[in-house]
Amino acid sequence: MKEIAAAFEKQTGIHVSSNFGASSLLARQIEEGAPADVFLSADEAKMDQLQKDGFVDPSSRKDLLANSLVIVAPADSSLTISTPADLLKPEIRKIALADPVAVPAGIYAREFLTHESLWEKLKAKVVPTENVRAALAAVEAGNADAAFVYKTDAGISKKVRVVYAVPEKDSPGIRYPMAIVKETKSRAAAEQFSAYLQSAAATAVFERFGFVVQH
Repeated sequence: MKEIAAAFEKQTGIHVSSNFGASSLLARQIEEGAPADVFLSADEAKMDQLQKDGFVDPSSRKDLLANSLVIVAPADSSLTISTPADLLKPEIRKIALADPVAVPAGIYAREFLTHESLWEKLKAKVVPTENVRAALAAVEAGNADAAFVYKTDAGISKKVRVVYAVPEKDSPGIRYPMAIVKETKSRAAAEQFSAYLQSAAATAVFERFGFVVQH
């Protein structure tokens, strides 16, 4: 998003101020009246709630990206996971994941583990983190033996390696919708930026980082 925003600014002269965080936190900020023009959410539920409560313009809403879940371990770890049940191994003591109650990446991981009948068995090993990047950082720092993160997060770290990729057939649908915030004070600029996020230039950046572009 930083790279895309910089290119958009160069092309249009419109400055983009980005606020990154867990989708749950960003949605709450919008509900509480924080100034925002465009919201890009890491899951549909947060966007659904904002739309239901009248905070975003439904006509501007589009599914922009898709992602997938992977399990990572430290790059120098000998850990191997051939099935999700391998997480039960005693040598795996701590599994980091974004807050499984509030943060999309954690909710997706919990849904997957529940689908595999493993959530209740693994709950005691779970270390909830503030967001998905914090889960990744826990493994990078050696504070967790494994973590559930997005494929795109795993791709940017040289300190971790992917030990298991959640198959598409078993994965919750991970889509990133975007919409214009109803109370925007810069509607025309918001529309321009939304259109740019769907442009060939933005698509090339998203794909380079491992996202699946939806439009």
